[in-house]
Amino acid sequence: MKMTLQEIAKLVGGRLEGDESLVISRVNNIEGADKDTITFADEAHVEEAAKSQAGAVLLPNTVKTDFPLPAIYVEDTRAAFAVLLTTFLPPIRHAKGVSPDAYIGKDVTIGEGVTILPFAYVDDHAVIGNGITIYPHVYVGQYATVDDNATLYSSVTIREHCHVGKRVIVHSSAVIGADGFGFTTKDGVHTKVPQVGNVILEDDVEIGAHAGIDRATIGSTIIGHGTKIDNLVHIGHNCHIGPNNLIVAQVGISGSTNTGANVTFGGQTGTVGHIDIGGNSVFAARSGIIGNTPEGVFYAGFPARPHQEWLRMQAHLQKISDMAKRLKTMEKKIKELEEN
Repeated sequence: MKMTLQEIAKLVGGRLEGDESLVISRVNNIEGADKDTITFADEAHVEEAAKSQAGAVLLPNTVKTDFPLPAIYVEDTRAAFAVLLTTFLPPIRHAKGVSPDAYIGKDVTIGEGVTILPFAYVDDHAVIGNGITIYPHVYVGQYATVDDNATLYSSVTIREHCHVGKRVIVHSSAVIGADGFGFTTKDGVHTKVPQVGNVILEDDVEIGAHAGIDRATIGSTIIGHGTKIDNLVHIGHNCHIGPNNLIVAQVGISGSTNTGANVTFGGQTGTVGHIDIGGNSVFAARSGIIGNTPEGVFYAGFPARPHQEWLRMQAHLQKISDMAKRLKTMEKKIKELEEN
């Protein structure tokens, strides 16, 4: 793929400063850029990009300094760069059709334009929509449904009765619909509670590799429209995750937790179960959420609290050693005064 800077500027809706006829053939990060490459920089990396070997750079409109390289100024550099990545990198293509080495069970419905690769296993009564790609070693359980244009990467498991929405992407080794962690305990013996619900992934959801989303005990565990879940995330049974949430790696959300729209969970955040988390909220990495939270908050720490409050606490913690030394000195002086 080759494009001139003028063509690229038009594609991303940017303002070009520099040689519009310059031909770009690759996209790369700042460190790997060369004269045939376009890269991008946010405000924190403008100086680094100016010293790079890149042929051109995507820059935010807010940059006012003179820039030594050809540049295209855009509102959101990351979004524009994502468009270029899609444009310049050739898509992965597979032949349409069902491989003879795939297993297709009884009474399976398969739509048009599907790609089911060797060693995939589609169990009885499953429904596969149009334009779906199923990679090797995927298991789609009985009575599961997968809607149009979904992609299931290798070794994904979609358990029985679960539903995968349109344009959903599930990355390798994720498990959708494992049994929820439900047990009763009597006389020290744990007895399994049957988990007879399912998981619903609404449209445009993306699930990372090795993520686990448990089926509901009764009813449905729901992942809302447009939510993106990173690798190694666990969502417990009967959770209702709202639309357009961002859930970063190693987050654990306990059962029956409800979240509003547009919630962001930083890495390794954890929650107790049976709580409601307000929409339009952000939880910093390693937050511990132990109760209901209102809408529109920025929380951090354990227990999770307003971010500014947590920062003040951390600042005070840094002074504890010095305060302890001063206290010991004061105690020594008081003891000397008492003895005198």
